[in-house]
Amino acid sequence: MPARGGVTLFHVRGIRIGADYSWFIVLLLVIVWLSGLYRDVLGAGTSDSEPYVLAVISALLFFGSILLHELGHAFVALRKGIQISDITLWMFGGLARLKRDSDTPGTELKIALAGPLVTLLIAASCAAIGFAAGGSEFWEAMRGERAADANGALALIAWLASINVLVLVFNLIPAFPLDGGRVVRAIAWRLSGSRNKGTRFAATVGQGFAYVFIGFGIYLALRGAVVDGIWLALIGLILGSSARSANVQTEITSRIEHLRVGDVMDADPIAIPEDLSVERALDEFFLRYRWPWFPVVDAADRFRGLLQRGAADAVPESRRDAARVAEFLTSDADGALHVSVDDPLEAVLGNENLRRLGGLVAVDADGRLRGVLTVDQVGRSLRAP
Repeated sequence: MPARGGVTLFHVRGIRIGADYSWFIVLLLVIVWLSGLYRDVLGAGTSDSEPYVLAVISALLFFGSILLHELGHAFVALRKGIQISDITLWMFGGLARLKRDSDTPGTELKIALAGPLVTLLIAASCAAIGFAAGGSEFWEAMRGERAADANGALALIAWLASINVLVLVFNLIPAFPLDGGRVVRAIAWRLSGSRNKGTRFAATVGQGFAYVFIGFGIYLALRGAVVDGIWLALIGLILGSSARSANVQTEITSRIEHLRVGDVMDADPIAIPEDLSVERALDEFFLRYRWPWFPVVDAADRFRGLLQRGAADAVPESRRDAARVAEFLTSDADGALHVSVDDPLEAVLGNENLRRLGGLVAVDADGRLRGVLTVDQVGRSLRAP
C-alpha cells in the first residue's frame, strides 16, 4: 500500500487528493505503452504525433476514472458519517483512507460497492458513446485491432471503456483488501455476527488469491511474458501482505470484540461550559489539570467541540475575560471528534483523531457528553489477556 505523503494534487470537498511518487513512474510507462497501442490501431507512422497526444490524454483520463472510483467510496462513507483522511493515487490504482472503520456490515457493503458502481457507469457510458459513434469500428478498437475507419477520439473512448471493464473485474475479485474482498467480509460479518470473523475469512480468501496471482505470474514469466508475469506476481505479493496484516490485526482486535466504548472510557469527564470566559478556562482548567484540550458543552451538556490550549493561549490577555470559550473551540459540526458510547471499541482503532489528539469524546444518542476515550485506555484493553 502507498505510504502517507507524496504530492498533494488538489482537494475535493475537503478531501486531500494526492499522488504517491510511484504514480508518476507508472503514468510515464502507461503513456509509452499507449503510444504504441494507438499507433497500431490508427496505422500511424513513427513521426505522427497523434498517438502520443492520445496516450497522454488517455493516461490522465484513466487515472481520473480511478479517482472517481475512489471518490465513490469516499462519498458513500461521508454519507454514513465516516470521514476520509485522503485519497492517494499510486502504482496499482488508488486508495481512499477512512478515518474509522465501518460500524455495520451494511455500511461496509455499501462503501465497498460504491467504487465498482462508478467504474461500471464509466465503462457503460464510454461503450454507449463508442457504439453509437463507431459501431463495429469501436469494437475492433476495443480489442486493440487496426480499424480502417477508426479515428483518434474513437480509439481513446474504446481504450477507456476496455480499461475500466478490466478495473471493474479486477476490483470485484473476492480477494481482501480489494473491493470484492470487502464485499466478502461484509457478507461473512453479517452471517457470523462478528466483524473479526468476517475479516479473518475474507483475509484467508485473499491470501489464497494472492498465491494464485503469484503462481500464474511465474507461469507467464516462464512462458516469455516476463513483464506481465512480474507485474501479476507483484500484485499477488502486495495482496498477500495486506491479507496477512489484516489477519494479524484481527488476532489483536479479537481481544476487544465484546467491548464497547462505554465499557472502557472515563465516565467522569471534565468539561468546559461554552459560555465560560477564556480567562477562567485557562485558570480553572488548563493551569489546574495541564491537559492539552478539554471537551466543551452547552447548557444541556451536549458536546459542542474541543477547546485546545493553543487556541486559548492565542487570545490576547486584554480580551480573555470578555471572550467566551464558544468563540474559540474546534467545532464538532462534522462529528469527527466524538464517538458513541455504544460503538464497538474495535471500530475506533483506525480513527485518525484518536491517534492525533490522544483521545475522543464519547456521547450518548442525544449528543450529551458521557465520557472520554483515550489511547491509553484502548491500549490497555488490547494488552489485556
